[in-house]
Order: sequence, then structure tokens, then C-alpha cells
Amino acid sequence: MTLDQLRIFLAVAEREHVTRAAEALHLTPSATSAAISALEQRHGVRLFDRIGRRIVLSDAGRSFRTEARKLLAQAEQAERMLEDLAGLTRGHLRIAASQTVANYWLPPVLARYRQSYPGIELQLRIGNSEEAAQKVHELEADLAVIEDRCHDDLLEVHPLASDHMKLVRAAGLASLPFDPATQSWVLREPGSGTRAIFDHWLAAQGLAAGDLPPVLELPSNEAVRAAVEAGAGASILSELVVAHSLESGRLSVLEATLPQRPFSLLRHRERPFTRAEAAFLALAKAAGG
Repeated sequence: MTLDQLRIFLAVAEREHVTRAAEALHLTPSATSAAISALEQRHGVRLFDRIGRRIVLSDAGRSFRTEARKLLAQAEQAERMLEDLAGLTRGHLRIAASQTVANYWLPPVLARYRQSYPGIELQLRIGNSEEAAQKVHELEADLAVIEDRCHDDLLEVHPLASDHMKLVRAAGLASLPFDPATQSWVLREPGSGTRAIFDHWLAAQGLAAGDLPPVLELPSNEAVRAAVEAGAGASILSELVVAHSLESGRLSVLEATLPQRPFSLLRHRERPFTRAEAAFLALAKAAGG
């Protein structure tokens, strides 16, 4: 069994599609299928069930996926140790980040890191805060930068900066009365740091999500902002997200007492802290002031 076979198996297991896995790995579909078949034949197990043109994990495949992830994580840890011995001249750093951080706060940090350590390959994955933290928990990312509080005891939290939130709606609606219980709302999905701030603020108003009219739920800050600008409802968004819209007069701010939220870096407590990670943390803290 080789590490390449494990990587191929996990890529197919994640997508349940040979061609898509092959594209992600820059392999041919035939080479990808051959690697899976070699694993199955060598060990006398069926890892996938073929159902028409689809493939799905078998019971054995689901059990093996857990162990395959552990083995790859151990191999990657050994590789990072060797990279660390070489200093900051070569290596790679996998970063997961939530949307507000990734799109507005993190790019200058990544640019400075790249300029300072050109031999370190950076890989960025974007999701919501919950998804980014989970990547580090499962060892699929080395670091995460999120805009929400973390309650996972396995993750070490390093505060970086504070984010200011704004309650906004379309400028053309600024003169209308505002009642949070009857207001139309445009919101991010549960699990995002932005949604967590809204839920916290709503509770402070003595309300719960079930007390509201049906909300429009969208998967990105940009989609929420555009919908609010179009008059679909009000929202609570980061000042970083709405700054240009406020300056241009497309959005107006409503009076509200909103908490600041932290931008934090997360790393796994049980993994060694590499030089590449320490250098990134130093730059991120400097950016946060």
C-alpha cells in the first residue's frame, strides 16, 4: 500500500466520482480506477459499491477511510518535520479561513508571508468558521483563522484582531420604522461567525429565530450585502464587508449595540508548532495590531 493509493482512495471517497477525483489529483480516470482496483484486489475487499454509473463507499470503505486519513496525517506530519529542519526555505502551509477573514482581512497577511518566505507553498481553503475549525480538528489544515469563538478543547486559540459589526439596510429604506420582530432579514447560514453575532444580538432583543418572519438565508457575505442593497431586508455584517457600500450611499446604518467579535488563529494542540506556522502567527498578530 502506498501513500499515493491512500490519497487517491480519499479523493474518490470524498467525491464519490472517479473522474472528478482524477481531475483534482491531475491524474487520468484510468490511473485513478487502477489504483483503487489494486487496493481492493491486494487486500480482498470491496471499498466501493458500483451502482449504475455511480460509486458509493461500501461498509469496508467507510471503515478504511478513517484509518486512511490517520495514516496520511501522520505522513504529512513527518514531512512537515523534515521541512522544519530545513528552516523556512521550503515547505507548505495549509490554512483554512472563514469568509470574512479570507476575503477581506487575510489577503495582505498572505501577501507579506509570501514575500518574506517565498519557498513556503501556501494553500487556502474557505468555508464558514465552524468548517474552518473542523479542518484543523481533523488535521486537514495546519491553521485556521476564524471570526467566531472556538469551543473545541483540542484547538489552541490565538487572538489576532477585532471586527466591528454593523446593522444595515438599503439606503432607500432608511426613513422607514424599524422593528426587529417584523423586519425582513437577510442572513448568513448557521455555523458562520456572522450568523452567530446576529443570533446573539437577536437574543438580547428578547427574540428567537422562530419569532421572525421567514428569513432569506444566503451562503456568502457578498450575496447577503447585494440582497440588502436591493431592498430584500436588513442584516448584520462586518464593517469590512459593508464599508464601500456605506461610502457610496447604497446602505445605511441602523442604531444598534453590537459586540465586537474576535479574529482568531487556531492550531491543533497535539501537533508540533512548526517554524512556518510560527512565522505566519507572528505576521498575523502584527497585522492585527
